[in-house]
Amino acid sequence: MKTKCILGLNEVNAILDAAQREAERNHWNITVSIVDDSGELLGLRRLDGASPMTAKISAQKARTAAFSHKETQFFEEMINNGRTAFLSAPLEGLLEGGVPVVIDGQVIGAVGVSGVKADQDAQVAKAAVAALA
Repeated sequence: MKTKCILGLNEVNAILDAAQREAERNHWNITVSIVDDSGELLGLRRLDGASPMTAKISAQKARTAAFSHKETQFFEEMINNGRTAFLSAPLEGLLEGGVPVVIDGQVIGAVGVSGVKADQDAQVAKAAVAALA
């Protein structure tokens, strides 16, 4: 029987705290969402000043990263490079800012960030994931 790591409450809080520190250090108003490997929401933190729509977008980015086992930047670049047919895929959150959480080679969840420029969202998400290293 296989065993797998999971994101528990301590890990979720560590990720949320790391994302908040990175965003506040840069004066960015963002929302960060964390999902498990099935895309179910485990945690969400919307910083003061973040637009309400960032809550939905960050969760969608996290789900897409969890389902695909890829950073969502992959999909945004694919679409921007002409593969517009991919827009009809049954996924949401195809914008940069979703990053899988990988432990021992297994995706155990993902982080999604929304609120600033795409590369800045990704910067916060990667800083958050790094909190588990």
